[in-house]
Amino acid sequence: MRSDYANSKPRKPRQRGKSKASKPAAAPVTPHKVSPLKLVVGLAVVVAFFYALWFLKHDDTEAVSSNGTEQKVVEVKVPTTSSKPKDALPPKPKEEWTYQKELENKQVEVDVPEKANQPTRPYQMQCGSFRKDSQAQELKAVIAFQGLEAQVRKVNGSSGDWYKVILGPYDHKRQAERDRHTLQRAGVNGCMIWFWQS
Repeated sequence: MRSDYANSKPRKPRQRGKSKASKPAAAPVTPHKVSPLKLVVGLAVVVAFFYALWFLKHDDTEAVSSNGTEQKVVEVKVPTTSSKPKDALPPKPKEEWTYQKELENKQVEVDVPEKANQPTRPYQMQCGSFRKDSQAQELKAVIAFQGLEAQVRKVNGSSGDWYKVILGPYDHKRQAERDRHTLQRAGVNGCMIWFWQS
């Protein structure tokens, strides 16, 4: 018996083991519909773009003469015949100052503090007091390296002789304070400012 292979349907191959579930068929793709509003807005944008290009090309300030050359049209504003505008400001008033005449012969009284409140004696600055003259001379040398001149004064006290290193006299206390800051930067501390004692 002969079988007709030409008209027979092909057979699916047999799968061994468990049969796998067939995949679901993909949903058909539907074309996306464009809303009429979007269509109108897009068309308006395109029309506006082309109108702007045409407007820039054919500017109102340019005109074409009969011979084909471009001419510039200039607008000239002619002032109105009225001499004063409606909202014009009034003329600026003249400034009149009287204090200049009043101060020409004016006398001013100033209270000057009396010199009695100011110290009459100059100032001195003492930077050390030693039992030995050699120690006082060493400090005097350190002060001399800072560009300042000091003197060693021997004083007889109740506890014996003392050698004091003194700078001055200074007319103003501010001068003594300036020298004290200079010595502090050099490492010489403990300088005290007093009235000058001879």
